[in-house]
Amino acid sequence: MTNHPADTALDPAALLAVAVEEARTGLAEGGVPIGAALFATDGTLLGRGHNRRVQDGDPSLHAETAAFRNAGRRPGYRDTIMVTTLSPCWYCSGLVRQFGIGHVVIGEATTFSGGHDWLAEHGVAVTLLEDPECIGLMTDFIRDRPELWAEDIGVDPAELEDGEL
Repeated sequence: MTNHPADTALDPAALLAVAVEEARTGLAEGGVPIGAALFATDGTLLGRGHNRRVQDGDPSLHAETAAFRNAGRRPGYRDTIMVTTLSPCWYCSGLVRQFGIGHVVIGEATTFSGGHDWLAEHGVAVTLLEDPECIGLMTDFIRDRPELWAEDIGVDPAELEDGEL
């Protein structure tokens, strides 16, 4: 996965640190440890958030949607970077495409591979970091809360075998 030339001056790991902080906040609140942040291509933080499905009882409140909502209204999003700790699900990938977000930085796709290949096929720049901290957060969470993980990704818990899909 590659970066847009205009984004090469930004350190993806530094951007990811904001999303990881959000993921840790979500976990501490009893939720799913996925965090996200929306940045302008100059590195300005526009919005940040974490998965709040459990905390708010709202199945649509994924980390990417929280960051997007917290960024507020803009006339366009082509010049933004969505940073997320986990490969975006189809719902969040749809958000990226719907609003034309130009670049997605992903902490990891080891524990869950969402729509990032589809995004890349449709012209979105994708940077996949496979960050050990992000992988560890999700691996531990999936082991400890398999029923909540199944709910989060829309899988019947009966389909889980030994904590894996």
